[in-house]
Amino acid sequence: MCRNLLLATAALGLSACAPSSAPADTSVPVEETAPAATEKATWTFEDGVIFPAGRTLVRPESGVVLADGTVVVVDQVNGLTAIAPDGSVSPYGSFAAAGFTHSPPDNPSGPNGVSFEPDGRHLLTADVFTGSLWRTDTQTGTTTKIYQHPFGINYAHRDSTGALWFTQSTENAPPGSNARLFAALDTPLPDGKLFRIAPTPDGQPLGAPQEMLTGLQFANGFAIDETRGKLFIAETVAGNVLSYTVDLGTGALTDRALLATVLSPDNVEQAADGALWVASPMANQVLEINPDTGETRVAFSAQTETGAAVAAEYVRRGEAGEPRAELMAPDVWAPLPGLVTGVIHTPGGGPVYVSGLGDALLKIEE
Repeated sequence: MCRNLLLATAALGLSACAPSSAPADTSVPVEETAPAATEKATWTFEDGVIFPAGRTLVRPESGVVLADGTVVVVDQVNGLTAIAPDGSVSPYGSFAAAGFTHSPPDNPSGPNGVSFEPDGRHLLTADVFTGSLWRTDTQTGTTTKIYQHPFGINYAHRDSTGALWFTQSTENAPPGSNARLFAALDTPLPDGKLFRIAPTPDGQPLGAPQEMLTGLQFANGFAIDETRGKLFIAETVAGNVLSYTVDLGTGALTDRALLATVLSPDNVEQAADGALWVASPMANQVLEINPDTGETRVAFSAQTETGAAVAAEYVRRGEAGEPRAELMAPDVWAPLPGLVTGVIHTPGGGPVYVSGLGDALLKIEE
């Protein structure tokens, strides 16, 4: 199977594994291309350092880097947390003043995806447990809740027209949102969706969201490449990174294609050169994908022999239709602080940070 081949070749740094025919959902596979003549090195755990050293973060799923080098990550307790270049940590965005609360075990918060708006000033933070969508002004340090979805929001992004896009991984809502979310990771549930809210004038309430994609098996991270006119989205349980042609004026999505097959794809970040960086939690890796060809290489790997065996069992159970969420355990993510979910690039070059569901990041100097 293609996914088994991905696992078997991960340590070599490159997997160019493409389906030979269109899958049942009518996705069109991207043609396989030859590897580049000179392959980039694959980073490992030994190439980085735990950051911050005090390991005081709580579920830093994703993040961004500010102009001064400060890393801002989502944090289950604070909403957002800032990590200065010297490693000092402080709450960011005054989320409590905006009404943000974290009250486990019955109603935990789940800040999950954070992204810059096109103005480079505001941040959007999506909550995968509560469905709240927060907007933070990085100049004033204040936050406002701008939308409340009935189910959890995994990731949100605003395009250059002002339209707001977000993913719903599954139909999870408080109370019991956490358990429902992991049930959708355990066995396939085709209730993942991608929504779009049309642009509204500044200061005006957001309109009703429109369903742009439905029937996804755990919709996760996505990226909108306005230069190429493409939207790329991770379908975690199905193991797909999908590509669509996007009309920014209307939001219409056409030309669905299977860009790459990835084991449990999570966050999707587009680097300055256009490459897609996609986290694979069950492989304990981050992959770099060519957005035009689907050619894939392992950019970062902390996979151990034990972790590889667990990943192979994850694949086997998926193919057999057996529950598998219980396999998301320390044997998978060791030696990282937690399950890997993404990568954070410093604009203009500089450190790269591997994010996850633990208590710290892994900082790698390029």
